[in-house]
Amino acid sequence: MNPARAWSVALIGLVGAMVEVEVHIGCGLPKTILVGLPDAALSESKERCKAAMAAVKLGWPSDPVTINLSPAMLPKAGSHYDLSIVAAMGAAKELCGNEALAERVILGELSLDGRVRPVRGLLPALLGAQQHGFNNVIVPAAQLREAALVEGLSITGVSDLPELFDVLRGGAGSSAPAVDEGVSVPVTELDMADVAGQREAKWAIEVAAAGRHHIYLHGPPGVGKTLLAERIPGILPDLDPGEALAVSAIHSLAGRQIAALISRPPYANPHHNATVPALVGGGSRIASPGAVSLAHRGVLFLDEAPEFAPKAMEALRVPLESGQVVIARAAATAVYPASFQLVMAANPCPCGMSSTPGADCQCPPRVIRRYAERVSGPILDRVDIHQHMRPLRASFLRAAMKSAEGSRVIAERVLAARQRQSSRLKEYGLRTNAEVPGAILRRELPLPVGIELVEEAVNRGQLSARGVDKVLRLAWTIADLAQADLPSAEHLHTALAMRRGEEL
Repeated sequence: MNPARAWSVALIGLVGAMVEVEVHIGCGLPKTILVGLPDAALSESKERCKAAMAAVKLGWPSDPVTINLSPAMLPKAGSHYDLSIVAAMGAAKELCGNEALAERVILGELSLDGRVRPVRGLLPALLGAQQHGFNNVIVPAAQLREAALVEGLSITGVSDLPELFDVLRGGAGSSAPAVDEGVSVPVTELDMADVAGQREAKWAIEVAAAGRHHIYLHGPPGVGKTLLAERIPGILPDLDPGEALAVSAIHSLAGRQIAALISRPPYANPHHNATVPALVGGGSRIASPGAVSLAHRGVLFLDEAPEFAPKAMEALRVPLESGQVVIARAAATAVYPASFQLVMAANPCPCGMSSTPGADCQCPPRVIRRYAERVSGPILDRVDIHQHMRPLRASFLRAAMKSAEGSRVIAERVLAARQRQSSRLKEYGLRTNAEVPGAILRRELPLPVGIELVEEAVNRGQLSARGVDKVLRLAWTIADLAQADLPSAEHLHTALAMRRGEEL
């Protein structure tokens, strides 16, 4: 008997590769063999498919069955192959014609009673199928709205096996709903007005948000470091359509059900016991995205940064510079976008009281030094802004309670600054100051007035070559917030102080 064929998609990172699912029914004793480098979840697929077909009275052949996933050398992972395997089996048993499967991608997981369950990574899988010229897809009915986010596809939803074979014989199935562009994922964002005092820190946060600069907040416990970090997404502009689609695809791959494109910058705050795979991504066969990718085009907040394992912290070096994570395995190499804004918070010592006037700190000097060194120099050198936060005094607290500025007002200034950057950097294909390469910064854009300040800091060993670029980027962002066409000497001086962690 000639094998029957159906199509599915294998995901290597966010890249979709087409997989041809072949089913051959032979002669002899009953046996089902699945070949083509399946992982554990996929190896168990044949048992799910058998039970599901038996549950809806379609039966499984009593002859030997070979299921081949081609190309054979491409590793395959996940449970979304179930529906394509059953569809190919149905064609082999003449429950439907082979022509119904010829140019159709079928994705879905089966339950033992024949129901079709949602799958992870549907959005990037459909994008991959579209790139390979497939425009007709069958997906779980529960994910029709997510599938409809990919424009230009003919999408049919099925809720169980009888409906699948009805569609393959010419039935209508469930149609994808129209995408309402006005609908977005509801996000509860915190207000900056809730943070009392800390005017310098709020200004530093505003500068960081305006230029997508990395920032390190350090100070004693309870001064508001975490409160400020949690409110950064609320002052960031909405994602543009391309960014929203990329972010939504990553979150779909991570298992999140996507009802509408994620239009707001994401926020990830892994616990300090996170491992390297949890932080940057990993896995035994095909690596899964980590927190840095889930924070793509948003904020990655590392609270209690010195408590993170040194290996986990050092793994951030390359993503901070390149904006992506490349995870190589023997079977495949996965590439995930990781263009995030890093926000770190730390206490001055293990007890947190060494910089608090009048507090009784019991930490010996060597313990304080060792604690600070847990965040290495190369990581700190990649951070644009170092902001020290001090405890509030009663007079400052009373004044702050009367004049707290809300996130909406700050967000308007951040958006205006982003628009100035986008207009200035449009010819270079860039959007924010933090993305500007050093060559463009020093050769194409005019240098700020008073550049001698930076040269003097370099001569004294207070700035690295990377630090020079960081200061120039900060100066441009401060000028954008001030609606100035060119950074002044005052802007440059402020940028240098923010880079060094000095008082403004």
